[in-house]
Amino acid sequence: MATSSVGTTRPENDEYWRYIPLYQAALRGDWASAQRFFEEDEGALTAKIKSFGETTLHIAVGAGRSTGAINFVRNLVDKMPPEELEIVNDFNRTALFNAAWMGNTEVVKILWQKRPSLVYIRDKYGYSPLDMAASNAMKDTLLYLLDVTKNDPFSKLLPVEDSAALLLISVITSGYYDIALYLVEKYPGLAVSKRKSGDCGLKGLARKFSAFKSGSRQQWWQRLIYDHVPVKVKDVTISRSRGDIENAVDDPDQVLTGHKYNWAAARLLVEYFCITVPCIKHIQEQKEMHLQALKLLKCLCERVRSLNDSNAYESHIRNAINSAAKLGIHEVTEEIVESFPISVWARDKEGRNLFQRAIIERHENVFNLIYQMGDYQRIIVYMKDGFGNNLLHLAGGLAPPNKLNLVSGAALQMQRELQWFQEVKMFANPEDIDWPNSQNETPAMVFTREHKKLVAEGETWMKDTANSCTIPSALIVTMVFAAAITVPGGINDTDGLPIFSKVAAFKIFVISDAVSLFASITSLLVVLSILTSRYAEGDFLFVLPNRLIIGLATLFLSITAMVIAFSSALYLLFGDNDKVWILYPVVALTFIPIFSFTSLQFPLLRDLMVSTYRPRIFGKQSNRTFY
Repeated sequence: MATSSVGTTRPENDEYWRYIPLYQAALRGDWASAQRFFEEDEGALTAKIKSFGETTLHIAVGAGRSTGAINFVRNLVDKMPPEELEIVNDFNRTALFNAAWMGNTEVVKILWQKRPSLVYIRDKYGYSPLDMAASNAMKDTLLYLLDVTKNDPFSKLLPVEDSAALLLISVITSGYYDIALYLVEKYPGLAVSKRKSGDCGLKGLARKFSAFKSGSRQQWWQRLIYDHVPVKVKDVTISRSRGDIENAVDDPDQVLTGHKYNWAAARLLVEYFCITVPCIKHIQEQKEMHLQALKLLKCLCERVRSLNDSNAYESHIRNAINSAAKLGIHEVTEEIVESFPISVWARDKEGRNLFQRAIIERHENVFNLIYQMGDYQRIIVYMKDGFGNNLLHLAGGLAPPNKLNLVSGAALQMQRELQWFQEVKMFANPEDIDWPNSQNETPAMVFTREHKKLVAEGETWMKDTANSCTIPSALIVTMVFAAAITVPGGINDTDGLPIFSKVAAFKIFVISDAVSLFASITSLLVVLSILTSRYAEGDFLFVLPNRLIIGLATLFLSITAMVIAFSSALYLLFGDNDKVWILYPVVALTFIPIFSFTSLQFPLLRDLMVSTYRPRIFGKQSNRTFY
């Protein structure tokens, strides 16, 4: 990979002004002006006219992708001998390197067709055009470069181990798992290569939280579509004619779907919806990406396992599984332990295994793997970290802010922390419950110290929420009680009964008014009990959230019943005369308070109920045996 020194004349700084017209012509794509300049100064063709030693060609490849800019580059390349295309700047970067960096595929084609060896020239930091296209997510350019080099031997394309690992990591980091899988299958050495820093493809994939299903937060309807949408995992290859990923083999056994479609019409209908409905198409693409990442993960594990080298555990496996446990990617954790069972005992720099790290980071999907273990789980829960902490000590620590913020409100955050502590306590040995760590603190002491501020914030949050319910509850009690005494239409003087007592609307009024009265009184009493609570740590687990649920639910019921009673009273007054038209706008307006409360308070009620009554977030995730 020789670099040419032909015509690399570099003027002094005070002479740069001479090349300003040429500089401007290259940026504008003005070939006519540039050609006149070259006729007057032949040395300008290869002169370094910009700081960092860039030539006219370096500048032109970054001028854009307009027709003028592309034609300028084409004319300039035609005018230059092939060896002069290898002129580099101060960073040892050719014009093709910069074009690949910027993702200008058309310019890359022009340069490669005249000087194919440009693909192999690396900059002073060891990066190649392939690396830059991959790391900057320039997929079209990357595919083209892979296309034109696909017949080259591995030793020529990636001459040193560090560059091979760099390319694979860059492709994975950009999220091109199909291309990464193609590379690993074509060049098996890529899977086991590692950088001087110790990074490798498996570790890079273990850090990609978004590459797996556990890294995507989905609503219930999205999960439903995700579980049932059909996705095909296909073998891939590079098409030289198109420079794109092609489906070479369509394996029918790889069709992943929740149902088997027996009718062609049903299959076509599903495929039509997957293509035309944006949200379904997005979920399908997301699922396809996840399956590609899983396939790549399996392939990487198989390649590393084929080394039969004990050093592979330290260089590839230990860091990868620790990264996956820290980020909560249970798919990577499961696959690595499946391929390398010894990795279940891996410890990080602080002497913590993957379950201890999962507890600290509050990743329930990784912690839940303990339910899929056999009797070895007793050994896991017995282990201590480098500071003498058992599992309960770690559960007693405060969750990271990013996990706490997933739960709304300090009280619910405290509830989630208590749920974690109680769940881990179920696995703890009896002696671990009061076991002191190196700081001579028991798990309960650690929990109290770490959550002292959160308890205070939870108390404030609870009181503020209860106070916000007290005023409307009291007002509703006052109004519906008065309405019950002064019934619509008045009292019949002869028998003392309400005048409308036999009208159906009156019966609705009475029932609604009574329900509103009793519900609002209940809500008021419950929120008063919240205000007078002792606010102990354990109260946030069930007692306080349960009371707030009852208070909010009964308040919502009382508001709804009050609006129904009000609407019934209006009907009694105007329903049978010529003023019935008044009812239409009034009935429409009665939905405003219901809608307002539902939109403002119902999300809180829903979160409370889900957090308190929903099925546990802990438990067995699958029937797959974990160690």
